[in-house]
Amino acid sequence: MSKVSVLVVDDATFIRDLVKKGLRDHFPGVQIAEAINGRKAQQLLGRQPIDLILCDWEMPELSGLELLSWCRGQDSLKTIPFIMVTSRGDKENVVQAIQAGVSDFIGKPFSNEQLVTKVKKALSRAGKLAQLTASPPPRMLSSGGFANDSLAALTGGQAEVIKPSAPAAPAARPAAPAASAKSAGQAPGGRGQGQLRLPGGSMNCVVKALSLKDAQLVVKRLELLPQVLESAVLDLEQGEGGEVARLNGYLHAVAALEPRPDSEWLLLHFRFVDRDPQKLDYLSRLIAHGTAQKHFVPGA
Repeated sequence: MSKVSVLVVDDATFIRDLVKKGLRDHFPGVQIAEAINGRKAQQLLGRQPIDLILCDWEMPELSGLELLSWCRGQDSLKTIPFIMVTSRGDKENVVQAIQAGVSDFIGKPFSNEQLVTKVKKALSRAGKLAQLTASPPPRMLSSGGFANDSLAALTGGQAEVIKPSAPAAPAARPAAPAASAKSAGQAPGGRGQGQLRLPGGSMNCVVKALSLKDAQLVVKRLELLPQVLESAVLDLEQGEGGEVARLNGYLHAVAALEPRPDSEWLLLHFRFVDRDPQKLDYLSRLIAHGTAQKHFVPGA
């Protein structure tokens, strides 16, 4: 039996599914345990040996940073590789995690290749990578009653509210697509405008509709074409102060906005995976303040 076990900790089922699929595809002999938050992870770590932890930052009950600090305070866990999976990429948060003893980061959104590279690096340093070469089929371990994948090939994350003074996200913000102010929505105070960050690059967007579960986004058709079920992070600007909501999810549907095959504009259905009460409250305030653009007329 393989002695290599990886613990995936995240309150979003979608993200756990993405990570588990990436691990299974590239490490057939790995054992995967999962927990829906840091508190459940603590319980699981007290019952069974784990060789690597892949953990989200923001979770209810016990955050990823709190779990990391707790692990580093346990004699049996102080040296275990701990990779933080997060959209928090600004300097302050990185320094905070490094001081707490994090081994590495995976930024959201991420590709399977990025995930595999980080895991290989961590397992190699721990001397565990070679043990995966001739292992039996994987066995799922579960904490919190989520033993089965909800989707076959997926992605997602946590949301946070950041202030305009905070450093920019790691992905470089491209120049706005060539479009008139009217066709771009030009919402008062920046409302309804944002940036969609994908594994292959970033796109400016306008919010056509917004709910607690999803958003309809209008983007200009560029060389980078969004893919269905692709992971993404939506940085949504709100208010005169330039406050930004960082929301994680995946593309549920991609369609032409105009009824012709060479449509210059695309309509994206973006589903959120965050269910933290604080994030839902912030989304509620965005909706109440009229973030969504009710009318978007391409080329007007």
